[in-house]
Amino acid sequence: MEKLTIEEARGWYQDADPVHDFDHVLRVYRVATRIANAEGADLEIVQAAALLHDSQGSAPGEPGNARAEHHIASAEFANEVLRSKGWPEEKIKAVQHCIRSHRFRGKEDAPETLEAKVLFDADKLDVLGAIGAARTVAYAALDDQPVYAEPSQQFLTTGNKEPGEPHSSYHEFLFKLRNVKDRMFTKTGKNLAEARHAYLVEFFTQLTAEVRGER
Repeated sequence: MEKLTIEEARGWYQDADPVHDFDHVLRVYRVATRIANAEGADLEIVQAAALLHDSQGSAPGEPGNARAEHHIASAEFANEVLRSKGWPEEKIKAVQHCIRSHRFRGKEDAPETLEAKVLFDADKLDVLGAIGAARTVAYAALDDQPVYAEPSQQFLTTGNKEPGEPHSSYHEFLFKLRNVKDRMFTKTGKNLAEARHAYLVEFFTQLTAEVRGER
């Protein structure tokens, strides 16, 4: 059984956008390794899944619904890669489950194994803290959206924007990022998320105050 290397994986992300590029993969890989060691997960499975989790469908301009389905395409690609390296069937399936469940939205493909929970937590931690703030601002810029826009009362109440209302990085924080810490599965992931969440809250508190001329 041949190990998947970081240098080999790097080539799969050359066309990815700055938010989903190989730097993101490396951060997930490092944090997943930390969580796996702390929680006693299978490190081979976790590290392979981390390197492969965004390998297909992450590049900008992908046709159709590729970004939303990238976890499925990446799991299929993982099967090809790991088979070529002589990985046993049970380990390949374990890696595929990690990859398929890392985009869990509460409907299907929930992380069931410890390894899948580790990857999920590591991937979600990358939208929190200083990195999370930077990525959210970068994503807004890539999507031609403002860093900050005052949310409408409708958005604050229901999460649905008014016609023509932008989706600023602050909207993304209110809509999604402030709830991420409550979705962690592992004890280690939860502890890391608490600290990163606190930083992200302070960042957007400061951003809002500066825009309003209050600080």
